[in-house]
Amino acid sequence: MAQEQNTTERLPMGALLALAMTGFICIVTETLPAGLLPQISSGLEVSSAWAGQMVTVYALGSLLAAIPLTIATQGWRRRNVLLLTIVGFLLFNSITAWSSDYVVTLIARFFAGASAGLAWSLLAGYARRMVSPNLQGRAMAVAMVGTPIALSLGVPLGTWLGALVGWRTAFGLMSILTLVLIVWVVVKVPDYPGQTASERIGLRQVLATPGVRPVLAVVLTWMLAHNMLYTYIAPFVASAGLGNEVDRVLLVFGLAALAGIWMTGRLVDRHLRNAVLASLATFAAISLLFGFFSQSVAVVYAGIFVWGLSFGGAATLLQTALADAAGEGADVALSMNVVVWNSAIAAGALTGGVLLDQVGVGVFPWVLLALLLAGLWIVFSARTHGFPKGQRQSGAAVVGH
Repeated sequence: MAQEQNTTERLPMGALLALAMTGFICIVTETLPAGLLPQISSGLEVSSAWAGQMVTVYALGSLLAAIPLTIATQGWRRRNVLLLTIVGFLLFNSITAWSSDYVVTLIARFFAGASAGLAWSLLAGYARRMVSPNLQGRAMAVAMVGTPIALSLGVPLGTWLGALVGWRTAFGLMSILTLVLIVWVVVKVPDYPGQTASERIGLRQVLATPGVRPVLAVVLTWMLAHNMLYTYIAPFVASAGLGNEVDRVLLVFGLAALAGIWMTGRLVDRHLRNAVLASLATFAAISLLFGFFSQSVAVVYAGIFVWGLSFGGAATLLQTALADAAGEGADVALSMNVVVWNSAIAAGALTGGVLLDQVGVGVFPWVLLALLLAGLWIVFSARTHGFPKGQRQSGAAVVGH
């Protein structure tokens, strides 16, 4: 298919880091209210539980908007779509910063989430399109680095800033950051055409493409296991006497995840299947270890570090596998990934909450182990499509639009 590719044999770091900054803003915008609930509830005159729904409606916006917005913008030039998502953050974070009405704030949060849903379906394909096929995995690793940075550093920093200067100013600072990013994208990020009507592949056809469903199934099992433990990490580590060190535990996880992204960037193009198998097997082994030794401080810290290491490259590995499997339908497939990923976050929180109340935190490692073994079985089975053996084909199409 003839396209304006302008691919390069070197990583265009300025452009890729702009994509990483977009991911960073997505994550911090989503999670910022969690650390500022007392101030937000006081400012909007609602309970902390109602203030917490700012996170819920954001996730709902991503879930509901990712697929329809991705399909609706398939024909648009790619940089215009990217700028649309960033302007969305600018507008809706600004409304959140200024609003004194709870309902208006929730509406703004919903549409900020919609912007994130479109962004997540766009970033991986955009990164792939900038480079030659043999560098696509590395390019995606750089573009995804904003996520662990946001989780490990951005959220605590945002919480600290909110406590220091107020929650409204914290959201205002996010708007200023998006203004900087808009200029960055215009100057550094190359533009590409969208797909013509004849090139577009329908949602049902993409889902039926060999390999797409196995990858999405692995996304569901892996992320469900991850989010169940990550959401309830505080009660889990409390059994080892680390209830007052949750921030330190999460910092260890975040730093290990950064290292995991670096490792994945080195491996994804040559050893994608083996890297996924190794990551799942490592997480399964850590779950088994937690099942027997969750009261040991040393085991918990070591396990958290290795878990972070195995998780850091998950987004890169799974999105690379999904885009490879989907071919020309990559953007639509990646929008499905947004839906499955966010569903796993919600299901992990819900399932974990029920298990915590009904059985106790001690059952978590065994539930995780079952999910991860299911994921491993799917990867083993998808040796032809989804997670094929051998090196990624260097002749693969650069399909991200």
